[in-house]
Amino acid sequence: MTASELSGELHGTWSLISSTRKVLETGEIEDTYGVAPQGYITYGSDGRMLVLIVRNDRPKPTSIEAISDQQRADLHRSMTAYGGTYTYDGKSVQHHIDVSWNEVWTGTTIIRDIERQGDLLVLTTRPAPFSGDGKMIVGTLIWEKVKTPR
Repeated sequence: MTASELSGELHGTWSLISSTRKVLETGEIEDTYGVAPQGYITYGSDGRMLVLIVRNDRPKPTSIEAISDQQRADLHRSMTAYGGTYTYDGKSVQHHIDVSWNEVWTGTTIIRDIERQGDLLVLTTRPAPFSGDGKMIVGTLIWEKVKTPR
């Protein structure tokens, strides 16, 4: 398969089904973004990608006008978002991040190992500190291909 044909396997939008993390120090497996997180990842044929993940139990301020600084901080802590370009070799995908909710990630490349299971895409992180608490983890995110409406 050519590089273009390989990346064609990823093209489209995928909806987050689950996200867990294994804490390397203890072996404990936890829900990364709480129970039933919501999110999408999109891989474009132009070589660009975007991802947005939010906790299902995010706080909801009463209004835009009344939002407090603490509520803004809580909303920020309950999400992950970044975009950039990607390269795919059939076994792993590299996300070359050029915009991010967390400036520490901007300008970096992260690698996700990939396993396809029908309409599911299983992305596994390499060992790294988790942005929420700094613990060394390996994360597993399961995505389902979003069907195009007819």
